[in-house]
Amino acid sequence: MAKDNKVKDSEELIKAIAELEKEKEISADTLFEAIENSLKKAAKEHFGNDENCVVEIDRTTGEYHLYQEKTVVETKEEVTDPVTMVALEDAVLVAKKAQVGDVVRFELQSKEFGRIATQHAKSVILQKIREEERNVVYDQYYSKQNNIVVGVVQRYNGKNISINLGKADAILSEAEQVKGEHFRPTDRIKVYITEVKNTPKGPRITVSRTHPGFVKRLFEAEVSEIKEGVVEIKSIAREPGSRTKMAVWSNDDNVDPVGACVGINGVRVNAIVDELGGEKIDIINWSDDANVLIQNALSPAQVIAVAVAEEDPKSKEAMVIVPDTQLSLAIGKEGQNARLAAKLTGFKIDIKSESQAREAFGFSTDTDEYEYDENEYTEEIDEVVENDAE
Repeated sequence: MAKDNKVKDSEELIKAIAELEKEKEISADTLFEAIENSLKKAAKEHFGNDENCVVEIDRTTGEYHLYQEKTVVETKEEVTDPVTMVALEDAVLVAKKAQVGDVVRFELQSKEFGRIATQHAKSVILQKIREEERNVVYDQYYSKQNNIVVGVVQRYNGKNISINLGKADAILSEAEQVKGEHFRPTDRIKVYITEVKNTPKGPRITVSRTHPGFVKRLFEAEVSEIKEGVVEIKSIAREPGSRTKMAVWSNDDNVDPVGACVGINGVRVNAIVDELGGEKIDIINWSDDANVLIQNALSPAQVIAVAVAEEDPKSKEAMVIVPDTQLSLAIGKEGQNARLAAKLTGFKIDIKSESQAREAFGFSTDTDEYEYDENEYTEEIDEVVENDAE
């Protein structure tokens, strides 16, 4: 009957481990290891020592055994520690060929352990399960760092929002929220995971809707050419809730990167604009030529000339000349267009109107009669840029 009970216990153990492995996504090996450690912990609580304890668990049947390894001495009088030593006459009852100096295993029955020892063993198993569960959740969301996930709004903690991501909660702080966006509990929203930290209470996940990477991932999901690596997003500059500038490049001469991102009748970019609550998106062609890139970045404004300071490339400064009628457009409302262009290109951009440039360069030709000479303008601008740098 006792044997039948032990078999039943083993079957239930295997079943319980299989269920935990499925529900908690904790590996069976980890759970078996926790059980082994718990049995050793119980032995230590009961005997005061677990260094000579050996646990063996059959990972297929669930059958487990706990042994004490004892060194054989000749007589009972020499047994100074019954936990680690055994007289020869007792050893041969377990191992017939035992000799003095041998190590003999004696099987222990876990039911012999005291109540306190058993409780400690249980706590070891539960603690290990909790630790592994936290680790599994951490690993799962750490792998999603810098990616978009869908979550459900739970509640407001002050001005921060608690978002449930399924197996963990995330924090959408006030700083990572787009001004003007409002959510209600149970709303499903997309968020960008910026950081995942492992803490004793579980993973701490920080998410954002303002990060430039949020826009990048939205385009990657929407535009198949980006997914396939044909089109690359080279740079993004964003003022959340207002405007984003994005520079793209195609690895295939037959694919227009801007057109691919915009989509037929703007269907692709409009889907992203809708997700961003109407945020405007400017998509431009990337260029390795800084002059061309800066000119493109200032779109939709027209540019007459661009000159980059060459004496100190690290300064990353550039001067741009635009028609008088385009100055306000180039700068943008409250300087936004120029500011985003600077972020996108990495250059400090000084924008001058055609009239301002003529005055700075000493030109006296009337605007109506003046014919634009790119080389002449570039040389003159270069001089001004170099002088400014000095």
